[in-house]
Amino acid sequence: MFEKLFKLKEHNTNVRTEVMAGITTFMTMAYILIVNPSILSVTGMDAGAVFTATALSAVVGTLVMALAANLPFALAPGMGLNAFFAFTVVLKLGYSWEFALTAVLLEGIIFIGLTFLNVREAIINAIPMSLKHAISVGIGLFITLIGFVNAGIVQQGEGTVLELGNITSSSALVALIGIVVIGVLLAKNVKGALLIGILASTIIGIPFGITSISSVSFDSFLPPSLAPILFKFDFANIFTFDMFIVLLTFLFVDMFDTVGTLVGVSSKAGLLDEEGRVPNAKQALLADAVGTTVGACIGTSTVTTYVESAAGVAEGGRTGLTALSTAGMFFLSLFLAPLFLVVPSAATAPALIIVGLFMMSPIKEIDFSDYTEALPAFLTMVMMPFCFSIADGIIFGVVSYVCIKVLAGRSKEVPLLAYILAGLFVAKFIFGF
Repeated sequence: MFEKLFKLKEHNTNVRTEVMAGITTFMTMAYILIVNPSILSVTGMDAGAVFTATALSAVVGTLVMALAANLPFALAPGMGLNAFFAFTVVLKLGYSWEFALTAVLLEGIIFIGLTFLNVREAIINAIPMSLKHAISVGIGLFITLIGFVNAGIVQQGEGTVLELGNITSSSALVALIGIVVIGVLLAKNVKGALLIGILASTIIGIPFGITSISSVSFDSFLPPSLAPILFKFDFANIFTFDMFIVLLTFLFVDMFDTVGTLVGVSSKAGLLDEEGRVPNAKQALLADAVGTTVGACIGTSTVTTYVESAAGVAEGGRTGLTALSTAGMFFLSLFLAPLFLVVPSAATAPALIIVGLFMMSPIKEIDFSDYTEALPAFLTMVMMPFCFSIADGIIFGVVSYVCIKVLAGRSKEVPLLAYILAGLFVAKFIFGF
């Protein structure tokens, strides 16, 4: 059955290799089951319900990838996008988490339409490459700052914007130990380094008094109910400019993450065709669109393809059976919710900081010798953590890109869409809408 469905021999693989690759991929990305509820719960969402939504959305998206695209990639709610959801849309802009879920739903529906119309790649190609790389880096810096603040390593200063926190506090010490543990595991190429680091930090947190094991109970093996967040939408503000910015950010970041991951991991797996194209790309893009739409309905942030899929590919995964195995592991995790939900924020902080490191790598692709590319990219990167807003970073990046290119006499290098976006962003600041 597996041979007929996934064409294992054609891809020079077998069931055992594919299953082990799928388990490896799960181990490298299972940290999202801990981190996503931790991040989204700051908005007032029920952490247990978010855990269930996280696991189920990963199952749905990854199953579509496995069965429709036959590719060894896994999906789950994306890092960076969940931070934007919680810290920018809800905590900074002041909207409800129901409003943010509505934006995610609209994003998913739009992506489904764009995928069938074959225009997602065209939109991505219209955005300057330097800004694409910078957005990833900026989000990495933003996530890192969140991790430091959550651990108490960085705090608001007296007379300064930020200052070093009390690094001898229990939470800060646990987080610092966790960073070292994960760093050593990564240096030794240990699979699942982030997850192991989170679990180690959680255990270390017991004698420090920040991990409460008394709350662990397996009275019921059923996953937490989705009822508190299921189909909770707010359509009252969908025609506001803030909704446009929020939706645009979700769209852009998800497109960049997904396409970049598909191309990068496919190249590593030797799956690209002679023209450098990803096989079944349309079906692969549909997977994250369906996952995002379903995820919004059940109560989680944008679902995207995970670069951690490269771990499974490195173990020999070449077909959708790898993804199917990963989906199976996410399904099984639903029944271990008490273990995942006991993890304190100080134990997830190291993972946030290390994920920030992972997201820095595209900075190598930015041409810093061309200031019409470098300065907008720089502003995009630094304004995200400095303004505590992913959206503000994108706005500064796009507007400065257009202005500098035009004034430098290189207006022909600016895509039409960039002009339109810059005009809308400037109008927002002038008219305040």
